[in-house]
Amino acid sequence: MFTTKLLTRTITIVTMFALALSGVSPAYAAAPSNDNFGSATIIGGLPFSDSVDNTEATTESGESQYCVSSEHTVWYSFTPTNNVAVKADMTGSSFGDTIITAYQLVGSGLGGLSVLGCAYFGNTLSFSAQANTTYYLQAGSSGAGGDLHVNLKEIPPPANDDFASATIIPSLLPFDDTVDTSGAGIETGEQTPSCAYNGLMNTVWYTFTPTTSGSISARVPSANFTPMLAVYTGNSLASLTEVACQPYGNILTFHTDAGTIYYFQVGIFYPGQQGSPMQFHLDVTSQPVANFYYNPNPPSIFDTIQFCDNSSDPGQVGFQSFTWDLGDGTTSTDGCVTHQYAADADYTVQHSVTTFDGRSASTSQVVQVRTHDVAITKVSAPLSASKGQTRSIIVYLNNKRYTDNIRVDLYKSVMGGFEFVGSYIQSVPVRSANRTTAFTFNYTFTSSDASVGKVTFKAIATIIGANDVFPADNEVISSPPTKVGR
Repeated sequence: MFTTKLLTRTITIVTMFALALSGVSPAYAAAPSNDNFGSATIIGGLPFSDSVDNTEATTESGESQYCVSSEHTVWYSFTPTNNVAVKADMTGSSFGDTIITAYQLVGSGLGGLSVLGCAYFGNTLSFSAQANTTYYLQAGSSGAGGDLHVNLKEIPPPANDDFASATIIPSLLPFDDTVDTSGAGIETGEQTPSCAYNGLMNTVWYTFTPTTSGSISARVPSANFTPMLAVYTGNSLASLTEVACQPYGNILTFHTDAGTIYYFQVGIFYPGQQGSPMQFHLDVTSQPVANFYYNPNPPSIFDTIQFCDNSSDPGQVGFQSFTWDLGDGTTSTDGCVTHQYAADADYTVQHSVTTFDGRSASTSQVVQVRTHDVAITKVSAPLSASKGQTRSIIVYLNNKRYTDNIRVDLYKSVMGGFEFVGSYIQSVPVRSANRTTAFTFNYTFTSSDASVGKVTFKAIATIIGANDVFPADNEVISSPPTKVGR
């Protein structure tokens, strides 16, 4: 931009110098009459169109540059006598880098302007104008400027703009409707719902009378603004009673009674956003999906198990109540439950949930309580051995609960700790009393063992596919150490 300006000024100076040499006095282009905020062109009514050369337009001190920086701005003011939705554009301008910004005058001077929105590079700007309120339009370009056009026209309101003309939803759902809320307004006496952020804008209305009782859900699947939905009962705008309200575009779900007339109010949640085409959807609310999880899994009789609800609600209402039957006579109504079973068995845990609007669902899971426990009773190693000699290292395991596949890892002592020797996996049956199952390792003693002069062996047992409830007795070191000679 700097290079362009410098080139333009250079050409201007050269031109003036040439004119001076020829004896011709140069003509200076004047700034447009609406160059400054205080001399804004007054828009008397809609539709409106104006053309102005903004090449010599300037930016005055304190002038806002809300959207894109512009040094060639002109101003327009508009004070409607009735509520109106306005669409502004700069179609027809001789340049493409157009910038147009709408403000509402809430104070005095440039400092009293509140931004409503802006559009640039050929886009259109829409905003709602209230009767007897002054609005300003700042139009310009980010480049050198040229023939600038400003066009304003009224956006007609949608057919369901007012409460009395609410769109009637047939009793057979689902229902879908697309409406352009750009021209929607707020009628006199229109109620502001409890979940509104700061007032309400661009509302449209729908009405529905269900033939059967049950839950329904309303939502706005698509819009270029953040929607807010509210639902009421009543027979006139002045007598409406709010039933429910949802901001941020959330799903609005509530229970309906057959024969009752309900009214939906849909509008813009955040001030400053513009109306746009939107889709309204109403349907019977889907049932919740009951689910839960528990930990640890699998559990034993020594574990305190935590059961927690993990259900989901397509209607986004949330859950009012929970019920549990843990399969051994234990019940609860908490969201999370802790419990310890007294014996190994298969327990059918049943869980039910109910939403705040009365929908319910149930599920069940079979919880297998199994208590696994093996113990290494002894690690047998020779009292003495020689370097290069192969001897048996025997690990004895006791198992009194379930036949399990067990892996035994054998380690030998080295300076500073233990070194892995090898693993052996086999099935270990349940044996009564002190009977054991042997794991035999054939180990060849090394020169390192001989240099130390002694070695001990450590065995660690692991149940494959299950948890051991007493892992402390799964690790044993041979004693006394094996003396190793050279």
